Amino acid sequence: MALPAPNLDDRRFQDLVDDAKRLIAQRSPEWTDHNVSDPGVTLIELFAHMTDQLIYRLNRVPDRQYVKYLELLGVRLFPPTAAATGLTFWLSAPQPDTVRIPAGTQAATVRTETDEAIVFTTTADLPIVKTTLAKLGSMIDGKTLREHDQALAKRTSFYCFSEVPQPGDALYVGLTDPAPSCAVTMRFTCRIEGVGVDPDRPPLAWEAWDGEAWVACELERDETGGLNRDGDVIVHVPGSHAASIIAGQRAGWLRARVVEPVEGLPRYSASPSITGITAFTIGGTVNVVNAEIVEMDFLGVSEGVPGQHFPLRRSPVVAGDAPPVLEVAGDGDEWVEWTRVEDFASSGPDDCHFVIDAASGDLWLGPAVRLADGGFARYGAVPAKGTQLRLRDYRTGGGERGNVASGAVSVLRSSIPYVARVRNRRAAVGGVDGERLENAKVRGPMLLRTRGRAVTVEDFEHLARSAAPEAARVKAVPATGEDVGGVRVLVVPSVSSPDGRIGFGQLVPPEATLQRITDRLEETRLIGTRIVIEPPVFRGVTVVARLRARPRANPTRLQADALDALYAYLNPISGGPDGTGWPFGRPVTTGELNAALQRLRGCELVDDLRIFGADPVTGQRGQATQRLELEPSALVFSYEHQVLVEGA
Repeated sequence: MALPAPNLDDRRFQDLVDDAKRLIAQRSPEWTDHNVSDPGVTLIELFAHMTDQLIYRLNRVPDRQYVKYLELLGVRLFPPTAAATGLTFWLSAPQPDTVRIPAGTQAATVRTETDEAIVFTTTADLPIVKTTLAKLGSMIDGKTLREHDQALAKRTSFYCFSEVPQPGDALYVGLTDPAPSCAVTMRFTCRIEGVGVDPDRPPLAWEAWDGEAWVACELERDETGGLNRDGDVIVHVPGSHAASIIAGQRAGWLRARVVEPVEGLPRYSASPSITGITAFTIGGTVNVVNAEIVEMDFLGVSEGVPGQHFPLRRSPVVAGDAPPVLEVAGDGDEWVEWTRVEDFASSGPDDCHFVIDAASGDLWLGPAVRLADGGFARYGAVPAKGTQLRLRDYRTGGGERGNVASGAVSVLRSSIPYVARVRNRRAAVGGVDGERLENAKVRGPMLLRTRGRAVTVEDFEHLARSAAPEAARVKAVPATGEDVGGVRVLVVPSVSSPDGRIGFGQLVPPEATLQRITDRLEETRLIGTRIVIEPPVFRGVTVVARLRARPRANPTRLQADALDALYAYLNPISGGPDGTGWPFGRPVTTGELNAALQRLRGCELVDDLRIFGADPVTGQRGQATQRLELEPSALVFSYEHQVLVEGA
């Protein structure tokens, strides 16, 4: 579990000799004979040899001792974390039986001349179940299901909503079986009667019943323009979808519910008319991580002594859904499971515990410590001599390069029958590179100060980071309002994008990250301290600028560079004046942005620049201002900047 020791002075013998000769030319120009035959050069080489010996010993103190002290404190480098996303497997055609995508299936990005493929692995089995249409009905009053099965059988048209559709009217589609995490296609035959709506943005919400509530489905494609023409509607059903009984009918229920249209868009003036509908499953989505799964890593044979060390086959080890499990051979074919712990401080002599240094990929068994009376105290059990050890499974890989854009994972690395293609609908998030030694050296004093207890806001930040190293930023602030006396821990997830533009939905931390921070802080907080763990408030900002290009400068290129500069500078993770993320509570001013744009190559002058507060959810903008104030716990979010470039 050794930390890499720094090299304080990397000069060697010849470097010292060359430096001395350069100083001769500056301070004693009359000395012109620098050949090895000159007695003065011989003295230089003698002193260079002695200095080289001193540097050799210098590299062992004091930073090396500092690193060794960190090891004694139990400080270990944080390993990288793996980016995660959902990967959709699309079938070539509807299948008569369930298609199973096994856990461990690998897909990757496209390999290019300059970039290696980035591999993602499924973390669970995905059954793409067969399902068809079982029931169809409409619910107008919210209580009575009006069935359309007879109309479908006779192939006569029927209205799916009330004569003038109202918010709450719904078309209910019952599937023969629930289709959790699957993509379901509903093929409609329609007559154009549901007039009055924008076919590209109809006021319909597709939802699935999970036994307790209606959960939103993600709409992949609507070729019907809001049930107004023949075509397919493809929805991604949530993983909680379950069979339920509605109006006495058991099915896997979906529905299309009429909602209030977005401001400025029209609503239905008449109900759509449907003649026929069929339903089938065409794909499914499963979670994938930027890591490879290593199964049954045989570590070797125990020597029967405390403090044994076994290197893993692959490193680093990234966090998974469950901690790695060490298996030790027992009697016969039996394997005994051992438990991973953070350290051996609480381990007894018979506790089957082990420690993994995830960064270096080393596994350690409990040590024995010599006592003052000459005896030994064992911390952790010791496998018998000759016993075989293996690590059941673990993940390796991770890193920031796994934060790929949506649609980037498109290559299936193993052939699966009936699967035509794969695609990630959302960008992968959560990938963070492993910790560097410089950061570990900063954590050492903080570890001594916190001692596993959260008192100050710095303690909360340190403990939250140790619990979730994949988070890009953590900020602890005193709570206000009803939570006075508590602490708000603001978490910003690690997000990257090839063009530097982040989607607003990407800034929501994963539930797993928030839960790990919650569990850690609940263990270390003072009694009576209330903790709120949440993302910070993001204030949308839109910058509208007019630039004047220099002679012979390309206006189109300058416009693209200006937009890139604005998105990069107003980035909550990697922007700001220091490039470490926009500071919490820092106002956005025209002077600062003017300076950022004026530095662009090809920019002659920033003629005009205005700042607008924007709501990234509704798209509404406020009045132009020269200074946009932010709350102390708020960050900025770039929303649709606009740049106009005029020629010289």
